Formats: sequence, C-alpha cells, structure tokens
Amino acid sequence: MYDVKTILKAKSVQEALMLLEENEAATIINGGTDVLIRMKERKLKDAALISIQDIKELCGVKISEDGSIIVGPGTTFTEISNNSIIQKYIPVLGYACSQVGSPQIRNIATIGGNICNGAVSADSVPSLLALDAILEISSSSEVKNVPIGQFHTGPGKTILNKQKELVTKIIIPKDSYENHGANYIKFGQRNAMEISTLGCAVNLSLCEDKKTIKDYRIAFGVAAATPIRCPILEKRVRGMEIGEELFKTIRKDVLNEVNPRDSWRASKELRVQLIKELSKRATKQAIMNAGGVVND
Repeated sequence: MYDVKTILKAKSVQEALMLLEENEAATIINGGTDVLIRMKERKLKDAALISIQDIKELCGVKISEDGSIIVGPGTTFTEISNNSIIQKYIPVLGYACSQVGSPQIRNIATIGGNICNGAVSADSVPSLLALDAILEISSSSEVKNVPIGQFHTGPGKTILNKQKELVTKIIIPKDSYENHGANYIKFGQRNAMEISTLGCAVNLSLCEDKKTIKDYRIAFGVAAATPIRCPILEKRVRGMEIGEELFKTIRKDVLNEVNPRDSWRASKELRVQLIKELSKRATKQAIMNAGGVVND
C-alpha cells in the first residue's frame, strides 16, 4: 500500500536540513495526514521520508520578549486549540484549528503541514493572513522571515524550496492581536470532517469610542487560487463608523478583489453569495469581540 524506500529521523532542525541536502527528492513528514494519502493514491512512489516529528524546537506556543506569539509548525491542531496563550490572545486561530477534520486528524496533523501543503482550503491560513503572520524559513545557509501573504503562489504551490528549506516558526506580531477582535467562519456542506467550501477571517480594532473601525483585515480561503487578503477594501473600511453603511460597503466592495471559480464542491454563484454574507457576519462578530456594539 505504501511504497517507502527509506525513513530517516531528524532530532534537530539542522539535522533535518542536512538530511534534505543529502537525500535528493526526499519528503518531509510529520503528522503524515497529507503525505500518507499521497502515498496511498500512488502519487508518491519509492518514497524517501525524513521525519521531523521528534524535533522539539518545532513544537509548542510561546510569547517572545517583544510580545510576538511564536507557534511551532510541528504543533498539532489540538494542541493549538487547547493552548492557554492561544485562547487568551488569538482565539480566532484556536477556533480555526478546531475546524480541521476529525478529532483524530487534529490530534496528529500539524499547522506547519497545513500551511506548507498549499491547499486553498487550509482552515488555519485565512486567520494567519488576517493576523499578518510571518513565517521563519530556514535553510543550511540562511534564516529568513516571509509574510504569509507572500508564501502561497498557486493551488498546492508555495515559495518553499522543499529540498532545502523548512518553515521553523510562525510569528504573530503583537500589533496584530493586541486590542483586536477577530472571527473565523467556515462554510461546508456538512459539519463533520468537511473540507471548506469557503473560509472567511476578519481581524480588526476599534477607535477609543468603540464606534469606528481603526484597523481592518479580511482574508479568504477557497475564494481564489490562493488564500487572499483584500487590501483595497481594508483601506476603505478603516475610519468608517459601525453601521449599515459599513456592512453594505463590505458586501459590495469585497467582490472587487475576490473572484471565485466553479469547482466540484461549489458553483461560482454560491461562493459569491457566501463571500458577501460571511464577510458581513465575520465582521459583525469581530466588532463585538473587540468590544463594539452592532445594532442589527
């Protein structure tokens, strides 16, 4: 069933990078929920696997001295959802991670794999986009920081050189979550273990009067060839008062930057309606989470 040539286990990031360079066409595996499916479907044959499951420095959640929240890419979805730091400061990410697959999948699948697989339906990515997450990417020769908005290049494609590089940290800047309210909404045809038909994340802050939008970020999954933000809409919404005009603007102008397509999971027409409705609902809830009031 699984055509495995060899399995190598790395105990550190440097060892994993060394093994990558020494084993041409090797594949990184951690939770394995994506890699094993590819192998079962015979899309990955004669596989040389490098396991990074035992690398402790890739796991866990912590707060750095500057207030940034550091999420290890080897941290499972269950660990993220249950983590006290996540629940206190960025619960939107914890909720998004709780929407991935079944409990069994969440117990072994990692957030790094969800990001690096490049799937447009990845539940964790819209929230990370709205949080302005930064990815630390390491190779044997350098360590670089890349905004997550620059990471995905197409369906199943990223800028990561998988034969030389690893994502080693996910960084959420303090300015992106402090005094902010956020919300993530996933729409699927059924509740259990459903691949997202559309995902929408909103992250915002309010002015001191709690009646005006100070900062606004909105991101979507499964609305384009990659997870996307809407910078033109974000700029227009900043400074607007909370009210019906705000929500009309969001529902109308969001479609200027999001152009969904037909797929086997949903028609373009359905996704257009979902984009308008979920962007409004996610914004309303984010406003309330930031301490504002929405009068329906």
